[in-house]
Amino acid sequence: MLIHQTVSEFLDTTASSSPAPGGGSVSALAGALGAALTSMVCRLTIGKKKYAAVEADMQASLAQSEALRNQFLSLIDQDTAAFNGVMAAFGLPKETDEQRSARESAIHDATRQATLVPLELMRTLQRALPFTAIVAEKGNKNSASDAGVAALLIGSAARGAALNVYVNLSGLPENAFRRDTEQETRGLEQKIVTESDRIAATVRSSLTGAS
Repeated sequence: MLIHQTVSEFLDTTASSSPAPGGGSVSALAGALGAALTSMVCRLTIGKKKYAAVEADMQASLAQSEALRNQFLSLIDQDTAAFNGVMAAFGLPKETDEQRSARESAIHDATRQATLVPLELMRTLQRALPFTAIVAEKGNKNSASDAGVAALLIGSAARGAALNVYVNLSGLPENAFRRDTEQETRGLEQKIVTESDRIAATVRSSLTGAS
């Protein structure tokens, strides 16, 4: 499993000639890193007398960000597995009409699944961002930059996940699933990126004094 590799091993695997892991798994990793930084800011705030008033918020945010971090980790491997499923479907025999029909159906099903994984990543990113906003606003000010980086990672992950949805949708016929998925993806990307940029800009302003 990819998530059991060292950082160097994961980077080597990504940099290899193998098409997977690719942008989808890397986007999920970015989400996991954003959640990890959110958790770190929580832990650097919890127990500090100066932040006693937000202790409950930090505890709750920590529990949620850690749960979401585990979901992001799972999506790293899910994305690569989904891509491998598409490749396996394309490798099915196509000598007879029956084989071609079965192959086409398998490709359609595998591509649909490969679309749903980055879409689920986007949904998970949307659930994670409010906790990053909380730590950016209320967390330890010495870790403000970390909260800002968390927000930027989540925004980048959303952009990457959206690209992976679109590339898979392009291989599917025009139907309700394709239209509904594209519409949801566009809405999620806009909301996540807008909010991640807002958080990062607020953090930057607090650090530089610039509006």
